[in-house]
Amino acid sequence: MQLVKMKLLKNNLLRILPVLLILIFTVAFSGTPGINERIKQAQAPYDKRIEPPIPLPVNTVKVLVPDQGGTFYTQTRKDQIKRFQCSACHNNKEVMIKNAARISHADKRIVHGSTSGPLDCNTCHSKENRDFLTTSKNRKIDMDHAYALCGECHFRQKKDWIGGAHGKPVSHWAGERVVKNCTSCHDPHSPRFKKRWPATYSPPFK
Repeated sequence: MQLVKMKLLKNNLLRILPVLLILIFTVAFSGTPGINERIKQAQAPYDKRIEPPIPLPVNTVKVLVPDQGGTFYTQTRKDQIKRFQCSACHNNKEVMIKNAARISHADKRIVHGSTSGPLDCNTCHSKENRDFLTTSKNRKIDMDHAYALCGECHFRQKKDWIGGAHGKPVSHWAGERVVKNCTSCHDPHSPRFKKRWPATYSPPFK
């Protein structure tokens, strides 16, 4: 008699189990607001997804080149230049001081380019509008987007920088990608790093 009751109970549970599972899932997901919308956003193109919960660091600009994984950001440049805007001095007013340019920019030494064809100020700085950089084809570039000018010659490094193989990340492993600008690490007037002894060394094996 006991065995028969057990079999009946088992059969009833097997019949009820699918209904119970459906009810559990219905209750669980009916209380989640916008679940279908979240699924759509997760499947949408990168630029249309949910905004990252981590705010971007201050003094960043959106990089104006396409990236393999979407958009990314870099550090600004103009707020790092002590005497910006350049047009405050480089204007149509008469210069009353002899050798004013050499005196005001005495700390700048251009060691950039080859020995046969070194660069000068106007290779990168616009003559018409001193607050902008300029390409060889006279295209104006905002100083915050200095990477666009550097990439005119250093195109391999720029390609690696866009892909993430060159340049240092600033923050946001879990949010939008933020990397250092070319001029954050390299002095644009003398971009080669100076040689120095390593900060640490490997001790000899015993």
